[in-house]
Order: sequence, then C-alpha cells, then structure tokens
Amino acid sequence: MTVGLLFPRDVVRPRRPDDHFAPEADAARAAGFDVFLVDHDAAVAGDVVSALRGVDAAGTRLLYRGWMLTPDRYTDLERGLTDRGIGLVTTAAQFRRAHHLPGWYSAMQELTPRSVWTTSGDRDELIDRLQVLPSGPAVLKDFSKSEKHYWDEAMFIPDIRDHVHALRVADRFVELRGSAFDTGFVVREFESWRGPEARSWWRDGECVAISAHPDTPHEHASEIDTAGLSRAVASLGLAFASVDLAVHATTGRTRVVEVGDGQVSDRPTTFDPVHFIDAVVGS
Repeated sequence: MTVGLLFPRDVVRPRRPDDHFAPEADAARAAGFDVFLVDHDAAVAGDVVSALRGVDAAGTRLLYRGWMLTPDRYTDLERGLTDRGIGLVTTAAQFRRAHHLPGWYSAMQELTPRSVWTTSGDRDELIDRLQVLPSGPAVLKDFSKSEKHYWDEAMFIPDIRDHVHALRVADRFVELRGSAFDTGFVVREFESWRGPEARSWWRDGECVAISAHPDTPHEHASEIDTAGLSRAVASLGLAFASVDLAVHATTGRTRVVEVGDGQVSDRPTTFDPVHFIDAVVGS
C-alpha cells in the first residue's frame, strides 16, 4: 500500500495547504508522495464527511501532518478514512498512547521526571495524588498540554505540600485551558536542565532525526544521547513519535521531557522540510 500525506487545508484558499505546513507539502510532492488536504476545523467539530471532502486516496496509507486533534477526534478521522478504503500510518490507539502522558509514562519511567495524574479535573483527587510525590517543586499540566507561557501562575508549583498554592495554580490552569482541558491533571517533579531542549523524531522505534526544539529553533543541544532510549521508545509500538529531550543539570544524563505523536508535533523552522520529509517518511 502506497503512503501519502494528509495536511490541513488553508481556510481561505481551500485548494492549498495551510501556510504553516506548505513547505512540508511542497517537499513531500517533490519527493514523489501524493498530498491530500483535510478541513481541520470540520475535523475538530466532528464533521468527518466535510473534513474529508475531496480526499480520494483509496488504497493509500496516510501520514497526517497537521494541527493538534484530540484522541477522540483522531479516532473519528480514522473511521472516516477507513470507510473510504484509506488507512492511517498511525492508528487511533497509537495516537492516544503517544498523545497522553499516561499512555507512555510507564515505558519512560526511569528516563523522565516522576509523575502522577488524576482522571478528571476534581480538586480533591488532585490533592490525593499529590501525596504520592515527595515534597518539593513540581510542574502541572493536563494529559496533553501545559500553559508554560503562564509559568508562575498556571504551571509551576514551588512546593506540592503547599496545597493552597497548588490548587491556586490548578484553578488558573483550568481557567486558561477552558473547554480544551484534556481529561485530568498531570503533576511532574521539577528537574533542572542545562542547555536547550531537543526534539527527536522516531519512526517504528528508530530515531531518524534530532532537531532543535520549536521554541528555541536556533539553539541546538550538543549533549543529547539517544542510545539509552531506543528500547523504551520501541516498546511503545509507535509508528511515528516525537520525544523531547534535555540534559539533567546535575547528572548530565539525557532526560525525556515529553513524548508526543509525531504527526502533530511542530517542526522547528531550522529543520529543512526536505530533510524532514525524507527522515520521517522516507524517499
């Protein structure tokens, strides 16, 4: 079965890919891959028929490269494509495993900060789960996203034993996330890192590229070592994943900051789209 790529369409010029992904779409076409377009807004709304209008790719497996979708909306997308005789390189189960921290945490437990999570936005459940972690600083997010641009008020908890402060941070986080709040709270022990983060890209359990992180596209980490990660990443059984990495300030060891589904992980502007497509899809 041939492989194609599925990009979000431009909302003003629907025959063209969204400007953010246009360089990758051009690179994919130049490499000989078929490119198809999806209406992201319709997909988010759950209107798969409208989202996939014009996608005529029967007998093809598609790699999605686009804006973030929730696991439920991605599942809808998979079903809609299956009804058209189209497969996805990344299944809905794989997408959820990579997209939500509880899906990948056990495989990375020795390589990433200790973490606990709740199954909802309940404040009492959050306080109960905080008891599992030792006293000290921590960071808060939900199953898929943080509010790192509001570090002091909605992410960083100086001491998780200060429940009043922890709940204040959690309440502000929920306020900022609004209806996008994803499943439950995640609280992770705070670790100090030296140097910039890196984003590594993995295909079928193999690291195919290491780039700068999109937040710091011109800063390249020089001490990153992925040798000890291969078994853990491979155990997740993911077709396409991103793994954000940093160097621990004290031990100098490479630490896993985050695992994500590679399809919705941003490419830093300094990672040439031609090289990116060649690495993650293969020519």
